[in-house]
Amino acid sequence: MDKKRIPLELLLLFSVFVIATCGLIYELVAGALASYLLGDSVKQFSFIIGVYLFSMGVGSYLAKFIKGNLIDKFVEIEILVGIVGGISSVVLFILFNTLAHFEAVLYLFVFFTGCLVGVEIPLLMNILKDRIGFKDLVSNVFAFDYIGALLASILFPLVLIPHLGIVKTPLFFGLINVSIAIFLCFYLKKELSKPIFLKIKSIGAFLLLLALFIFSDTILSYSEEKLYGENIVYTKSSPYQRIVLTRNNREFRLYLNNNLQFSSTDEYRYHEALVHPAMSMAKNIDNVLILGGGDGFAVREVLKYKDVKKITLVDLDGEMTDFFKTNETMRRLNQSSLSSSKVEVINKDAYIWVKENRKKYDVIIIDFPDPSNYSLGKLYSLQFYKELERLTTPETKIVVQTTSPYFAPKSFWCIEKTMNQIFPFTSAYHTYVPSFGEWGFSMASFEPVNNKIYRRIPNLKYYDYDFSQLSYFNKDMKVNDVEVNRLDNQILVRYFDEEWGKVQ
Repeated sequence: MDKKRIPLELLLLFSVFVIATCGLIYELVAGALASYLLGDSVKQFSFIIGVYLFSMGVGSYLAKFIKGNLIDKFVEIEILVGIVGGISSVVLFILFNTLAHFEAVLYLFVFFTGCLVGVEIPLLMNILKDRIGFKDLVSNVFAFDYIGALLASILFPLVLIPHLGIVKTPLFFGLINVSIAIFLCFYLKKELSKPIFLKIKSIGAFLLLLALFIFSDTILSYSEEKLYGENIVYTKSSPYQRIVLTRNNREFRLYLNNNLQFSSTDEYRYHEALVHPAMSMAKNIDNVLILGGGDGFAVREVLKYKDVKKITLVDLDGEMTDFFKTNETMRRLNQSSLSSSKVEVINKDAYIWVKENRKKYDVIIIDFPDPSNYSLGKLYSLQFYKELERLTTPETKIVVQTTSPYFAPKSFWCIEKTMNQIFPFTSAYHTYVPSFGEWGFSMASFEPVNNKIYRRIPNLKYYDYDFSQLSYFNKDMKVNDVEVNRLDNQILVRYFDEEWGKVQ
């Protein structure tokens, strides 16, 4: 009797550890997937966590109604958790572009998974209550539970998403859940009332998940081709975003977390408007800082000025800069700009890097993604521009992409107003980019923007150095009543979500 008691106790406590790890992974996957597909990561993670914890409470309550052989029930629930949690990403990716009420299905998966995980812990405690004293039982169960949660939270961003991706990760942990069930079926067969039936179910579930794991890349490619409607030539899940490059008969298109970043047919209009006004009006251009712009297109435009001695590019995502530095097609598009001896690429959070840096720059070009979430919104905040001020001289020219003044005028003028709190002279301007529509920028400095041109690059495709044409705004792109974007209010993210939500 004693020989059985200790192994079973350890086995079931180890199951608590596995349950906690797998359960949190499923929750994190749902949050990441919602952020990729629906945007606004803070809101999505907040809702996912809330629904998941609530559903765990529901599951814990329902556990008291479970009767019969509790080890049988635990094995069955372990199989169900493995299947439901494991297939979640596959199903959601396939349904995203075809289902009108996608969010309802997403939260249904979260709720059902949370309920099943919530049932498991009290069920295990009921199984173990006659084998371990109550005090030790509660301490051990919660200790293993919290340790498992910690492991999951560390592994998810550092190992799982970069190496397995958003689809394979839940499938892998589904296999772990089902493997525990299979092991229990064989190890505790004398304590099970229907061991053969459970063995068949658990092995069948394992084979299903294994098949999905093996063919997950094919399934993901199929679902993403349906989503983007184009041939996908490159995909990569970095620790920060999902990178997808598509191609059709006339262009390449890059998407980050499902948001279009550029089209190869008209990106030159955007990048010439971003770079050349500031570069032509700056008195000195020896040292240029580019924040964002990991595709190398802004660097390509800056390198057209022979007077430039050094370009520092700071972009968070090393997967992004490596792809645009090494892929032959992308090297042709950016003219191998990231391989230039004048260019230093730094993969670091721009906010942290700016706070730590002390060097002065003649031109600062900021090409961050749109402020669709709070982690991006901080890069358009008053506090960020205060830190940026330390990197400037009285003659520095700064330019920032500021989203669309037509589709998101509040967001556009919010950024302009925020910059103007730090830099006394700002000049908003815009241009038309067919892939995006009307798109905006803002130039800032400590001197009036007087349109004085110090240098020109001949034969640009789009920009003709007539800055006054770009700085005229019609009435439908003007908004006056906007707030300054601060770290403690992040009003810009709310403006952006409200305005672009109407467009979509």
